[in-house]
Amino acid sequence: MHDSKDAGPPRPLVFGEVLFDHFPDGSAVLGGAPFNVAWHLQGFGHSPLFISSVGEDARGREIAGAMADWGMDVAGLQRDPRRPTGEVSVSLADGQPTYDILADRAYDAIDPERAAAAAATLDGGLLYHGTLALRDATSRTALERLRDATGAPVFLDVNLRPPWYDADTLRTALDASRWVKLNEAELRELSGHDGETGAAAVALAQKHDLEGVIVTLGGEGAIWSDRQEISAAADALKAAEIVDTVGAGDAFASVCIAGLLRGLSAERILHTAHRFAVEICGIRGAVTRETGLYRRAFGNRR
Repeated sequence: MHDSKDAGPPRPLVFGEVLFDHFPDGSAVLGGAPFNVAWHLQGFGHSPLFISSVGEDARGREIAGAMADWGMDVAGLQRDPRRPTGEVSVSLADGQPTYDILADRAYDAIDPERAAAAAATLDGGLLYHGTLALRDATSRTALERLRDATGAPVFLDVNLRPPWYDADTLRTALDASRWVKLNEAELRELSGHDGETGAAAVALAQKHDLEGVIVTLGGEGAIWSDRQEISAAADALKAAEIVDTVGAGDAFASVCIAGLLRGLSAERILHTAHRFAVEICGIRGAVTRETGLYRRAFGNRR
């Protein structure tokens, strides 16, 4: 679908889970943090290569079809004949989601050789991954192969979903990253710092030699810290209507990646990311086909 090393900006590489979120009303919505991020990046015009795996089942075919319809590159989407496509049961209380994530899904066994082969011709400008797909050794190995093969700087999106993470895996992921995005509770857990949020972010950046620690504060905005200080902040924004907050953090992360690829300042990235995340809270689920929303995000500028 895309030739290797085409002229133009480097394409992001997105690794991890794709799944269906099942809601209490019986609806099923495409999801998974990496998939959501890849979808948004496609909307922003960055043509990501998404590396994941789905089952050879109806849901897997639906995912491949949705990606193709959105214009996404499906070269990195593996099919697993033994494991089903990922599923999550979502419960909502006052708009806030809780998740029951089913085990032994196709994205737990992303094949390392096939993943490396798919990325071999990609001049990747950035490698994004989350933490859920690292719960299985096979997919962890696939990520290691991608890091080694591409040499691309890593953007880590922390999503701590008990019981699907452990300290050693998180420490390795943080040490291999250049930027990390997480919320306040995750920052406290990973930094071991119980003081002011900015100080905790600086401590985490110093501990793992990170160029940027991006902390989301829910409706109160976000901060961006380097190894010395808070370098940017976004103030609170109020949504006109909150349908649900599913995928808001993924929307935020996608703008951070697009902004980094475009060479934008940390301050502009944070404000744009927070505004886009608020808009996503006004729809059901985590992704949209509304192209105008993507055009508005960066003011029609690349």
